[in-house]
Amino acid sequence: MWSLDGFFSWPSRELSGLDEANQQVLCRESHDPLPVAHEDAGVAELLRLRHREAAVLVAAHHAGLFSQSTEMSKQARAFRNRDVADHVDKNLEQYVGLHEKSSCPMPGWIDARQLHRCGFSRRVALSCLVDADHSDTARHYGNEMPWDPPQPRWQERLEALDRYVADLPAGSTPGEQARNHLRRRVYEACREATIYPALRSCDAPVGSGKTTAVMAHLLRAAQERNPRLRHIFVVLPYTNIITQAVDVYREAVVLPGERPEDVVAEHHHQADFEDVSLRQLATLWRAPIIVTTAVQFFETLASHHPASLRKLHELPGSAVFIDETHAAIPSHLWPQVWQWLETWTQDWGGHVVLASGSLPRFWELEEFVSQPKATDDVPDLVPNSLRHELESAESRRIIPQRKIDPYDCEQLIKLVGESKGPRLVILNTVQSAAVVADRMRKTGYDVLHLSTALAPIHRNRIVERIKERLKQDCNDWTLVATSCVEAGMDFSFRIGFRESCSTASLIQTGGRVNRHAGEPDATVWDFRVLDSMLSHHPGFTLSRRVLDELFDDGAVQKFTPHELAKEAMRREVTESGQNKAKEICVAEGEMEYPEVAALCRVIDTDTRIVVIDPLLVKALRGGERVGHRELLRHSVQIWARKIDKLPVAPILASRTIRHDSNALYEWKAGYDPDFLGYMSGLMPLLEGLQQGYFIV
Repeated sequence: MWSLDGFFSWPSRELSGLDEANQQVLCRESHDPLPVAHEDAGVAELLRLRHREAAVLVAAHHAGLFSQSTEMSKQARAFRNRDVADHVDKNLEQYVGLHEKSSCPMPGWIDARQLHRCGFSRRVALSCLVDADHSDTARHYGNEMPWDPPQPRWQERLEALDRYVADLPAGSTPGEQARNHLRRRVYEACREATIYPALRSCDAPVGSGKTTAVMAHLLRAAQERNPRLRHIFVVLPYTNIITQAVDVYREAVVLPGERPEDVVAEHHHQADFEDVSLRQLATLWRAPIIVTTAVQFFETLASHHPASLRKLHELPGSAVFIDETHAAIPSHLWPQVWQWLETWTQDWGGHVVLASGSLPRFWELEEFVSQPKATDDVPDLVPNSLRHELESAESRRIIPQRKIDPYDCEQLIKLVGESKGPRLVILNTVQSAAVVADRMRKTGYDVLHLSTALAPIHRNRIVERIKERLKQDCNDWTLVATSCVEAGMDFSFRIGFRESCSTASLIQTGGRVNRHAGEPDATVWDFRVLDSMLSHHPGFTLSRRVLDELFDDGAVQKFTPHELAKEAMRREVTESGQNKAKEICVAEGEMEYPEVAALCRVIDTDTRIVVIDPLLVKALRGGERVGHRELLRHSVQIWARKIDKLPVAPILASRTIRHDSNALYEWKAGYDPDFLGYMSGLMPLLEGLQQGYFIV
C-alpha cells in the first residue's frame, strides 16, 4: 500500500566515519564531535551514483531538509558540506574501498532522475532514517528508555468502549435524559458509519459525545481496514483538555492487565530533543493510542528538522481524530495541510475524521478550493436527520450577547460578580487571567484559576476541583481561565464571559455554559478590556473584527454554529489569509522546506520548557534517567523572548545555551500549585511596575 522504494538505496550515511581522523574519535570512549562531517562522503558517493533521493536524505539527517534555491546556488556542491567537501573528495575512493573490504552492500548506478516532488513522502523517509540513527545513538550511550509497546487489540478495545458507553448514566432530569438520548444516537451513528472514504467529518454540536463516538468509529476502522491500522491519534487544540480526554480513553479502552499510560499516551507539548543526552525524553508516538496537541501534530507535518520529524513515520497506516477542528490551526494553513492529509489518506493508508461542535466546512469554500482544489466529498459520520435534531436543540441552549464598551479590571469584576453563578470568565492571555483571578480573590470572591501558568499535574487537580464544585449546589463562585477551557472540557456553567477573540472561540465557550440545556436563558457575553494590567493578544485583531461584523449583521443570532464558523473563516481568509496560504503552497511545491516550516507555525511563538519541580531538576542535573511523562507533567512552557527577563536558569548548563530550543530550564521564583502557578512569582513584579517601582 505504501512504500519508500527509491528513497533508500544504500546505508552510506556513515561512510565518512572511515576517515582516519574520525576513526581516532570513534575508537575511544568519547562524546567529542567528529572532525570530518560524517555524512558528507555518503552524500558524495550517492550523488556520483545518481541516487539523488538517498543523497538528500543522508545530507538532511542532521542538517534538516533542504532549501532548493540554497542548494542550487552551491552549483556543483549541491547538498554537500562545503567545509569538508574538498577533503572528502580527495579521500572518497579510499573510503569506498574500505567499505567494500568490510563486505558492506554497494548500490549500483541508476539512470538520472529528478527529485521526488512530494514533500510529505520525503519527510516520512527522513523520519525513518532519523529514528534509526537516534535510537542507535541512544542505545550506544545507554540513554534509551526500554519499552515494549502493547498490542493494538482494536476489536477488544471497541467492545470495551461499547460497555463503557452503555454504563453511562441516563440523567436525572428530563433535559439531561433527552440530551443523553441524543448522545447515544450519535455514538451508534458514528460506530456504524462506513469506514470509506478515508476523509470524514463529524459536525455534531458541543456536548453530543464526540469524544467516545468518533473513537468508536476509528477503532472499527483500525480493525477492519486491510492492513489493520497501526495507531490512533487524537489531536486536540489545547494542552489542558488532553488529560480529560486521556482519562476517558484510559477508563474506556484499556484492557485488564495493561498499564493505562502504555496504551493511551499523553503528549502535552513539544519535547523533541536533538541533544544526545536529552533524546530519551522525546515522545515518539509508539503507543496504540496517542493523544497530542494540534501544535505538535501539525508542526510535525510541516517540519524540516530531524528531531521533530523523528516520529512522523508512525503516521502512515494510522488513523487521526482532529477534534475541535475549528481551533486546531489558523485558517491560512488549511490549504497546504489539506494537501498533506489527502496525500496521507490516498497514498499512505491514513484515515482521518475532522470533528467540531462548530465545524467550518472550509473544503466547500471557493477560497480554499481554488488553492488547491480540495476533496469534493467529505461525508459526515452523523446522518443529516440526526444533525438537524442536534442543531435544533443547540439553538435553544445558549444566547450569545455583546458588551460594546471596554472594561477595566474593577469594572469587569463588578459585572461578573453581579451575575448568577457558577460563572466562567475567559481572558486572552495568561497574565490577564492571573491578574483578574488574583484581584477577585483579594476582593473577597470565591475563585478558581486555570491556565498554562500551571504545570499539567497541577492543572489536573484544578480540573477535578471544578468538576466537584459543579456537582454541588453552591453556585456563588467563579472560574477565571484562558482559552484552554473553551473546548473539550465537560463543564457546565450558568453564565459565561469571553474576552473578544474569535467567532469560533465564542461558539466553543458556549459549550461550557448550560451544557445539559437545563437553564432557559443561559448567556455568553462577548466583552473587551482596557486596563494596563491586562495584556493584549496581538493574534486576534482580524478575528475580533470579523466577529464584530457578524454581530452587526445579525449572523451570530441567525446562523447555526457550523454556518457561523464557516462564514467567519471565509471572511478571515478573504481579508488577509489568501496570500499567506498561497505562499505556503508555493514554498512546498518549490521544495523550500525551512520556509514551509517557518510559515506553518501553529502558534507564532517560540517556547521553552521550564521545569517547576526542584526534585526533578536535581535528578536531571545529576544525570538520572527521567521519563518524558514526568518531565511534561512537571513543566510549563514560556515564550523564548521572555526567558532573559524571567527568573529561570538552564538545567544542563554545559550542554545548553540560553536561546537553544532544546534547552531545559528551571523556575527560580515563587510557584503556587493551587492557584496562580508560576504567575504567583510574577504578580509582585507586575504590581510594582503598575505602581511605578521595581522589585529586585
